[in-house]
Amino acid sequence: MDKSTDLLVNNSILYRCTQKYYDQQLAQYDVGYGQVVYLIMIYEHEGITMKELAKMGSFDKGTITKAISKLEKLHYVRLEENVKDKRSKLLYTTDQAKELITKIYLVRKEWWEHLNNGLDVESSDLFAEVMQKVVDKAQSYTDIENEAVHFFGLQKLTLLDYPGKMACTLFTGGCNMKCPFCHNSELVFLPESMMEINQDDIDQFLDKRQGLLEGICITGGEPLIHPGLKTAIAKMKAKGYKIKLDTNGTYPDYLKELIEEGLVDYVAMDIKNASAKYAMTAGVEQLNLDAIEASMHYLMENHIPYEFRTTIVKEFHEKEDIEAVGKWIKGAKSYYLQNFENNEHVIDNSLHAVKKEVLEDYKKILLQYVEHVEIRGVE
Repeated sequence: MDKSTDLLVNNSILYRCTQKYYDQQLAQYDVGYGQVVYLIMIYEHEGITMKELAKMGSFDKGTITKAISKLEKLHYVRLEENVKDKRSKLLYTTDQAKELITKIYLVRKEWWEHLNNGLDVESSDLFAEVMQKVVDKAQSYTDIENEAVHFFGLQKLTLLDYPGKMACTLFTGGCNMKCPFCHNSELVFLPESMMEINQDDIDQFLDKRQGLLEGICITGGEPLIHPGLKTAIAKMKAKGYKIKLDTNGTYPDYLKELIEEGLVDYVAMDIKNASAKYAMTAGVEQLNLDAIEASMHYLMENHIPYEFRTTIVKEFHEKEDIEAVGKWIKGAKSYYLQNFENNEHVIDNSLHAVKKEVLEDYKKILLQYVEHVEIRGVE
């Protein structure tokens, strides 16, 4: 993880270090960092209401009530009746708070100087300016759309991913597995600096390719994590595209819904390993195999064309595992074996591929149970 671009981690570290510093410096006053911000805002806006305070500082009501209650008990804040609105109180600092507030200002200045130590004036001003812009941006949001699908990659042309069709590939972000051999680690861990593709850009691309491309492959990550995938696919189908969906099979109900509403035309489902090794191979401690089996059995009812596939990794797969997988999906139409490929984007770079002869042996085992078995990506 690159901490230089991870707002979540850096913000947490800065907050905790700042909190520790203020708590140490203000210990004699029986207040900590949790009350400092409220006290300063009240002092600089005497007569402010809790509602106004909440809006100004993006605080929730419960947190404010708790903090103000403590400041009132310590006699640093007093509440007065609001003649304009009987439902709210006006907040004022007390004379007893004046010494504390002066100390807070000094502590704040010392901490700022510490953070800026080593920066020239221009860099310091730029830091303050950027910080203010980030804060303003954070406060300006109204509702982050939970129904949106977040696409982080677009392969404009593929002749391999969608069998028999000229297609493009869209990559969703986020996954509920952490397979050590995953070659899209950025889509699993989603660093905050990773750029999302604008939906308008995707729409424009698909509009221009109508009549040239036949299909769209939607992969990830795990696409079915996104509740809004259904709406996104419906828009793509309206443009005349066939849809191939890649999934790990952990969302059988959503998968069934998309298929039965005619929104998906082809499914590729990963089979990570035999059931006994499934969680380990998927990089998680626990896994709901019932959900995976439900997806597996539904696809084997042949509602639409589908394939099962397994990435073979030397450290995870043996003949006994392949035999178990074959028995597990006995009667399936199509199964593909693909060899592990190491690159800088793989989660665990210590893993290894197997020899072609091993894949051929696995294919022979699987042909006892599956109608059509192919090895993919091996010359």
